Amino acid sequence: MALAEVELKLEIDAAGFERLVSSNLLGDPDETVQQTSNYFDTSDNAFFAEGFTLRIRKVGAARTQTVKATGPTASIFARSEWEIPVTGDRPVIDHTSPLINEFGDQANDVRPKFDVVNERRIWNVTENGSNIEVALDRGSVRSVDREAPILELELELKDGKPEDLFSLARKIEGIVPVRFGVLSKAERGFRLLEAERGVVKAEPIELDRRASACQAFQTIASSCFRQFRLNETILRSRKNEDSLHQARVALRRLRSAITLFKPMLLDDEAKRLSADFRWLAGVLGEARNLDVLLPKAKAGELRDSLTEKRATAYDHVIEALDSSRARALMLDFNRWLHCGDYLSNGATTDARERPAGQFAAEALGKARKKLKKHGQDLSGVDDEHRHEARKDAKKLRYAAEFFRSLFPDKRGMRRYKRFVVAMEALQDELGALNDLATGPDVLEGHGLRGHAGADNLIVHADKAKLIRTAQDALDDVLDAKRFWR
Repeated sequence: MALAEVELKLEIDAAGFERLVSSNLLGDPDETVQQTSNYFDTSDNAFFAEGFTLRIRKVGAARTQTVKATGPTASIFARSEWEIPVTGDRPVIDHTSPLINEFGDQANDVRPKFDVVNERRIWNVTENGSNIEVALDRGSVRSVDREAPILELELELKDGKPEDLFSLARKIEGIVPVRFGVLSKAERGFRLLEAERGVVKAEPIELDRRASACQAFQTIASSCFRQFRLNETILRSRKNEDSLHQARVALRRLRSAITLFKPMLLDDEAKRLSADFRWLAGVLGEARNLDVLLPKAKAGELRDSLTEKRATAYDHVIEALDSSRARALMLDFNRWLHCGDYLSNGATTDARERPAGQFAAEALGKARKKLKKHGQDLSGVDDEHRHEARKDAKKLRYAAEFFRSLFPDKRGMRRYKRFVVAMEALQDELGALNDLATGPDVLEGHGLRGHAGADNLIVHADKAKLIRTAQDALDDVLDAKRFWR
């Protein structure tokens, strides 16, 4: 199958910027330009909410107006970008772009939102015979009373093989630490207008019903990775429990996606990457366990010990995120996602090219069947087996969220809403059982089991009653009509 062009966005810090430009890797830039981009939207940001951005970019005396369609909006147009030269600083709203057709008279009610002021250094690089444009941007996003810095690299393939982008990215990473950027400059600007976020939950995934299973996987995996990176950025700066939890959820969702699509991912790299993501999620999990216990502790020696151990656990999280192993994992994963052997393995061609809806219905059916098998007698199995049922429930919930958009008819959406309500109740009950089983182990692992007040941190509940309630919730899930049929 033909590969879509891949553009890499890499974030670096100020020290890394200086090291990179003074290194011999890129040499002197072929061009340096000063850019000012003014972004516009309606009073209620209707363009951005529907997946459009409108800007006027000034380079020297030249002005270019650009309308972009992003996300699910892009799939309904033959192209996703409209450019025209303009002479003034106000947008020209006419039929050269889709805004009039999409928004009617509202499209004329536009106003300035924020500016991006940027110095761009450009290199034209040859890597293994491929022509790559490297753009190094240093500037800021500015609204009336807020400002945020921009320091990033964009690697755009002009001609050649997508994997050569990652070869060049690895060379850059050998000089300066890099992180994958997942926000456009427009997204940075609109986020600047919002209240500061302390957490980013999973965004709805919109799949094209005409997509293949392979295209669906790439969209889903990219969304999971984006959720992780957005929370990682917050976590590294604020060390707050919500962003840590959602970063861990993102990794679980990503590993679940790899499992769901296993029939077309017949290569050892998928297994290795999933194992490495499991390692990283485990490091985050150690801190998460302490986040759960700490609010239950009263002031005193035990709470002080938990606070100290939580701080240490968060230090370990940051060390893991900053480690060469984690940075290599992010590069390896993105290279594999866009250029991996699974894309050209003849043994998986049929699975890759299957319609996404057909693949989704089968995958959801298998996930439901697995939950039914492991959850048919929760009272007759041990804690470990109940934990397996809990993991099965999470995978089914994630799969439902991944594939929701492929079943948009009224009956499907109605069934989906009821299904999710039942799934939420099941996860709550299985989570309570898991807390009952793991609390003592967490305290024991940190040497706190014998502390005065430790028993108060452990869930004390009627286990038999919890199991019965969980079984009822599980039966409700299995009784719910399948939205994918």
